[in-house]
Amino acid sequence: MKNIKAIIQNKKLYLLVLVTFFAAACKKDFMDVNPPDKISADLVWKDPALAQAFVNDIYNGLGNGGFSEQMLASVSDEAMFTHPTRGIDLVNNATINPSTLGWVDDTWAYKQMYNRIRACNTTIERIVGGDNGLSSQGLKDQLLGEAYFLRAYFYQQLLRYYGAVALITKTYTLTDNFNIKRNTYEECVNFIIKDCDEANRLLAGKTLDKGRTSALAALALKSRVLIYAASDLHDRAKLTAKITGIAAQKLDFLSYASGNQADRYRLAQTAAKAVLDAGTGYKLTLSAPATTAEGQVNFKSIAMGGGSKAPGIDATAASELIFARYFITQSNNRHAQQNGPNGYHNWAGNTPIGLLVDDYEMNDGSKFSWTNPVQKANPYQNRDPRFYATILYDGAGWKPRDKASGNVDPANQIQTGIYDLLSSGSVTDFKGLDTRGSSIENWNGSWTGYYYHKFIDPDPNIVDASAPQTIPWPFFRYTEAVFNYIEASIELGELTNATNWLNKIRFRAGMPAVTATDQAGLREVYRHERRIEMAYEEQRYHDTRRWLIASETLGRKVTYIKVTGKFKAGKTMSAPYHYDPTVYDYTYTPVIENAQENRSWDNKLYFRPFSRDEINKNNLLEQNPGY
Repeated sequence: MKNIKAIIQNKKLYLLVLVTFFAAACKKDFMDVNPPDKISADLVWKDPALAQAFVNDIYNGLGNGGFSEQMLASVSDEAMFTHPTRGIDLVNNATINPSTLGWVDDTWAYKQMYNRIRACNTTIERIVGGDNGLSSQGLKDQLLGEAYFLRAYFYQQLLRYYGAVALITKTYTLTDNFNIKRNTYEECVNFIIKDCDEANRLLAGKTLDKGRTSALAALALKSRVLIYAASDLHDRAKLTAKITGIAAQKLDFLSYASGNQADRYRLAQTAAKAVLDAGTGYKLTLSAPATTAEGQVNFKSIAMGGGSKAPGIDATAASELIFARYFITQSNNRHAQQNGPNGYHNWAGNTPIGLLVDDYEMNDGSKFSWTNPVQKANPYQNRDPRFYATILYDGAGWKPRDKASGNVDPANQIQTGIYDLLSSGSVTDFKGLDTRGSSIENWNGSWTGYYYHKFIDPDPNIVDASAPQTIPWPFFRYTEAVFNYIEASIELGELTNATNWLNKIRFRAGMPAVTATDQAGLREVYRHERRIEMAYEEQRYHDTRRWLIASETLGRKVTYIKVTGKFKAGKTMSAPYHYDPTVYDYTYTPVIENAQENRSWDNKLYFRPFSRDEINKNNLLEQNPGY
């Protein structure tokens, strides 16, 4: 009986639910509700906080800057990516094509950039068109200035990877025609410069939150775009002399159809000078070289960007940063873990190759050479101070290893060699703790015999491999604008200007003044100096292309170092091993590496291919040459 009553009660409950449902359904707006996780566009642009949040989201198109697990350095002659099957090898082996793009990062991927450009266009349309409820002109100018800068930045990314693209200045609807032609290279440059000028005008005098853009950032972006535009890659005569067979109709996508290269360098020089006049660099007023120790600290401080509490690091070096991605409250900057030594439980991601290491000069300004017996016997002594702030090499001091891996290395030194070690009365081969034969982690070791230091916080208290860093990524720093000014000055024959600024950069690093006096010599010095100073800052990939020297630089085989330590006569050492030239004869042997990457160059790589999907979606999109 009890069960029957329960069934009846349940039936009454079901009926009540159904009646309630149908009664509610009779109301006209029952199903007309806003999604709980969405906000209508009209509400966004009536509320200052929501409008700012919309623009804030556009910054996500910048990602973590260059702090991705796979870095652009590894598709240049700076580094090699340790882990296979990530697509980087396809780029370096010149086997990418429209169907197999190899590695593509979201910070310059074609689709992702246009998604962010659409958001910029939405912001511009809403504010310029007056379709908003924002009452503060100051806020409208700020949001508009940010949108113009970000749109210019994203188009700059597309332009320097792909050449000219279609310039989209409105938000498309589903009824619009999505087939659109590429603009010319010149039109793209002019468009970006116009957006930079607008951003500069709107943001002038405004102080924005840390990590947002500024009027100075707009000037820095303009400087970069114009020095690229003046470069040989985009001068038609020099481009076609270097790369033959480009169809005539495609040349407009890659180079200027008319005009004078010298005039373009003049525009670039003027733009760079505007940054120099408006900004502030770090220790660029020295009239003589800093000491070797000071040079190391200066360069480490610049790389830390004010984000390290390590002893001796100068936080005022943050003045170098014009626009940066900060990691103050974020936990996703695991750059040290991705690139640090495996003997500290890190992943050894983008390890320096010998081609970069060997380019660091001696501290007297002379070239390093493996044919010099003195230098070959001690290759890591008396080098450019920036070497010690960028590269971790065998025997280099590093962080307290016992905090990460136990008491196996009281000396806290990088170990990338194979050394004699006395064990139970016999001499055995000990594979260093940071090699691929490491007793700590053998699968994450460097193939090249080097590790990367530049953007890894040297604070000895930060040893945990999973601990996030607060080191910022420098999208633009003052010294880049200085280099742009130097380059334009050299190409215009204004060699005194170029020499003065080159010496300022070298003096800060503890290096002597340049000795070259002619244009060709200064050009060589400048390109070397930019390579060393801006290593791992996403410059080299583009510089080798825009100077049309990729076949001579990026096409080289990877080199690494083989280090061995053999006991001197009458000397021995038992565990734990430490670097000691009084006990060991160390041998350093440069080796060409082909097993992991067999690098080669194809001129098609001067520009990225458009994917087959994009070509299929837009039948007016013409593919880049060679694909």
